[in-house]
Amino acid sequence: MQKKLNTRSMIFTLFGDYIRYYGNEIWMGSLIKLLEPFHHNEQSVRSAISRMSKQGWVVSRKETNKSYYSLTERGKKRMEEAAGRIYRIEPEKWDGTWRMLLYNIPEEKRQIRDELRKELIWSGFGLLSNGVWITPNNLKEQIYDIIDKYEIKEFVYFFEAENEGFQANQQIIRSCWDIDHINNLYQKFIYAYENKMIENCKKIEQGQMSDKECFVERTLLVHYYRKSLFVDPGIPKELLPKKWLGEYAAKLFNDYYKILAAKANTFFEEIYLAGYSNHEKQTVSK
Repeated sequence: MQKKLNTRSMIFTLFGDYIRYYGNEIWMGSLIKLLEPFHHNEQSVRSAISRMSKQGWVVSRKETNKSYYSLTERGKKRMEEAAGRIYRIEPEKWDGTWRMLLYNIPEEKRQIRDELRKELIWSGFGLLSNGVWITPNNLKEQIYDIIDKYEIKEFVYFFEAENEGFQANQQIIRSCWDIDHINNLYQKFIYAYENKMIENCKKIEQGQMSDKECFVERTLLVHYYRKSLFVDPGIPKELLPKKWLGEYAAKLFNDYYKILAAKANTFFEEIYLAGYSNHEKQTVSK
């Protein structure tokens, strides 16, 4: 679990779990300070936020000698989608419909193909065969957004259908996703955090964990859960195997998150509000 953390990915975690609830904006100095406990230096933070700005995730504004960063509309939408998956405890019910996406991107737009593939995987689509992506979830809105983003409407076909073939729905799921691998990731998460939650709950009750320690622990909890979760396409309950660990992992995550929340927020607010005047603090506080 204690591997080198990607700076850009950690910034996304902070925006998703904290900053978007505090006016969706942060002073660069506060962002640098918040990432210090994770061993990210000023140079790496500035470099990462610059890349995020060029990629259209964040936008900056200047006030005197201070730079502030906030999520773009695209960034806010992605955070909302991510939050809906991270804090969901139970899988959604299936409506019995498969969604199919087919595309034929011309050679002159081949640079779009890899980006499109990443977007589809992130959204929860699985590759059934070459150029044919499917999902049991209603991702129509996400698909329209992706098509508009890359301006590929004339190269894409999108269908909704029922399975009338010879493969069971559960078999289709296994053809498109490595269900055992995803379940194993949940098992690793449970193994890593089940006892840790009990131990740290006692420490908090006895006053043995500082606000900073709770902030670091909760941020890492969200970060690792998020990284594991996004391999999971959010398959409906009816299509999952009987020994599915996703729901137990989700409950463990939510319980531990709540235990750490108060002290973690206290530390975050102290660092975050340092970038604002007294008047501004009243408008950006949670």
